[in-house]
Amino acid sequence: MPVKAYDLTGRTALVTGAASGIGRAAAILLAEAGAAVHCADRDEKGLRQTTERISAAGGTARAHPLDVTDRAQLAAAVDEAVRTDGSLDVMANIAGIMHSSTVLETDDADLDRVLAVNFKGVLYGCQEAARAMIAQGAGGSIITMASGAIDTGAPGLLCYGAAKAAVVQLTKTLASEVGRHRIRVNAVAPGWIRTPMTDHHSERDDSRDPGRDPAGDPGDRPRSRIEEAMTHAAPLGRVGEPEDIAHAVLHLASDASSFTTGQIMRPNGGVAMPW
Repeated sequence: MPVKAYDLTGRTALVTGAASGIGRAAAILLAEAGAAVHCADRDEKGLRQTTERISAAGGTARAHPLDVTDRAQLAAAVDEAVRTDGSLDVMANIAGIMHSSTVLETDDADLDRVLAVNFKGVLYGCQEAARAMIAQGAGGSIITMASGAIDTGAPGLLCYGAAKAAVVQLTKTLASEVGRHRIRVNAVAPGWIRTPMTDHHSERDDSRDPGRDPAGDPGDRPRSRIEEAMTHAAPLGRVGEPEDIAHAVLHLASDASSFTTGQIMRPNGGVAMPW
């Protein structure tokens, strides 16, 4: 049966950024597919909510409160995953931040902060996971999170777009270097996804819903100007939800993508269609 290709029973995954948004959706879906999921994030409350949801559904999840900009903390999480569950088969580097500033407004502090999380944090995760997978000798899948910002100019998102472009180069280079160890490395480049992070950086017309809860579910809120624009730009006529990207992560984590490496998946509703 084709569905068997997506079965992750007996495998171990580590997901960064698992406290909310795409990271949470990916952690939950990987657990539903049978993986033991190690959830990492600096947001301890959100992390606990994610692991509790997985456990309540009968899955296996462990929480790792950590900062991805600290290599030692990531290395410790990888070591614990291997020690606890016997292997690390999937590494999903999803943690990220957004910062809005034009090219002329961007200063060193902005650039350093975004690159530290969105590029160096991914680099550290890739390095630690690859070392563990090589030592195991059984291959594995490393997944990075790029962005639709790699395909077009993104006014106000210089630091974010530059970091995501660097992640793409990291992905392709690492894929070329570790393929002989049967380790696959691929990136997901989402379009506009409704998450707490993107919601925070949207210009939202609060007069449409003056009583809205800014900490609530993005799906329950009125669309921002950006979301309206992206909805009209997408051939599919909508923006994405975290679950849309989680399914791309599951595909790359599973045997369904066993002949795929060094590639960029673009679940973006058709907003960008690069050759």
